[in-house]
Amino acid sequence: MRRFAFFAPLAAVAAAASLVHAEPTAGQAPAPQVTVTIGGDLIKDAPKLGERDVREQREDLANTVTRALARSGAYPGAQINLVMTDLKPNHPTMQQTIDRPGLSMFDSVSIGGVAIEGEIITADGQRLPVSYSRYTTSIADVFGFNTWEEANRAYDRFADNIVEGRLNARY
Repeated sequence: MRRFAFFAPLAAVAAAASLVHAEPTAGQAPAPQVTVTIGGDLIKDAPKLGERDVREQREDLANTVTRALARSGAYPGAQINLVMTDLKPNHPTMQQTIDRPGLSMFDSVSIGGVAIEGEIITADGQRLPVSYSRYTTSIADVFGFNTWEEANRAYDRFADNIVEGRLNARY
């Protein structure tokens, strides 16, 4: 038990830090609000992928974009409305392995990625269309065992693109 006593103060500091909320100060614009919904082909594909997986991917996209915008200070006070129109895993989801028992969550590999559309409504009311898609180009390019490897990479790059003002990209 003694060896863990060293980490207790560190855990307390980390817990306290996670409770701090970044409230805008006087004269500072509020952080952008990010919403993510599903649309397009993903509406019909969601049950096949698994509702839980799709919900988690929506949340991952929203969190990734929110963090990138918070770090950069880009688009203060904006409303960012995103629609995931397509979502492909690199490895089968739990629902896919239930529906097709011959699939292996580790050995079965496919081209994964995501397509995102939407708009940024700036604090002054300007509407900026956004579109982005990224997919693995070849099975040979798939690495890692994460079901959503390419989608997660796409979220990071999409968030970076928004911060840098590149609002329409296809890869």
